[in-house]
Amino acid sequence: MEPVEERGRAVLAAFAGERAGVRRRMAVRWRTLPVRALAGAVPAGGEVLEIGCGHGLVALDLALADPARRVRGVDVAPGPVEVARRAAARVGVAQRVGFDVVAAGWEPEPGSADTVVVVDVLYLLGRPGALALLDAAWRAVRPGGVLVVKETEDRPRAKAALVRVQEWISVRVLRLTEGESVAPVPVTDLAAHLRRGGVRVEVRRLDRGHLHPHALLVARREN
Repeated sequence: MEPVEERGRAVLAAFAGERAGVRRRMAVRWRTLPVRALAGAVPAGGEVLEIGCGHGLVALDLALADPARRVRGVDVAPGPVEVARRAAARVGVAQRVGFDVVAAGWEPEPGSADTVVVVDVLYLLGRPGALALLDAAWRAVRPGGVLVVKETEDRPRAKAALVRVQEWISVRVLRLTEGESVAPVPVTDLAAHLRRGGVRVEVRRLDRGHLHPHALLVARREN
């Protein structure tokens, strides 16, 4: 796997031709995401589906981390998807990384990916919507595959409050993110929901050294 620092330079270079605002946002996003832990939770190779890919930063990183992967990102926002397509072409991975616009309420086909990734999306949907998309994402995982979800926890309180303020500004004021609400569902609650259905789930806290209370949910489907 290519070192995270080298991938970071390549990923950010992929957005070099975009507006200054997009470049700045991607740079901040890269620095504030627990990229190493996120990439490490995704198994090698296979077909990866990222739901809510935005500008494609995570999808591009996963593709650059492993040339054996094929990655598809989907999002409801056409503008960021167009940016993601251009970025994939600039970094030379367009043949194995694709991005599509989907309608609100879209669900992936069951059993359609080896790994399904959802990063900072569920908090925009409200609790019922978040749990519904979580279930749909799990159904999309093939036997032997993995669901990886990155969201934030509600502890520690100071970090959680900072996230709520930042996301409210992003969604409601600046309109940088598509969403109807800012209502984080703690990762522990997401894990409990899946466990009630008999799913084997691991939760990893990733907030040490980060400004935000990141947490990772990893669910594995048996062969």
